[in-house]
Amino acid sequence: MSLSPQDVERIAKLARIRVDGDEVMAYQSQLNNIFGLIEAMQAVDTAGIAPMSHAQDLFQRLRPDVVTEPNRRDAFQALAPQTENGLYLVPKVIE
Repeated sequence: MSLSPQDVERIAKLARIRVDGDEVMAYQSQLNNIFGLIEAMQAVDTAGIAPMSHAQDLFQRLRPDVVTEPNRRDAFQALAPQTENGLYLVPKVIE
């Protein structure tokens, strides 16, 4: 697929981008290079290749799930204006 200067001007108009006459030729060349790359990629035979979720085979490093802070719930609730059964009570804001 190859774009003409008129195609580039139409695309610029649809995108609401002001493009001068000099820029049209540069953008035409760049867009045609991109389309050429896409055509080359589509020409590659990918039959029998499983889709990948990421381009690199990455693994997420996990840390052990260990408690590192002491339980200070009672101390924090002692500072709260109102609590009940271990829960903070707040004023109703939605009717």
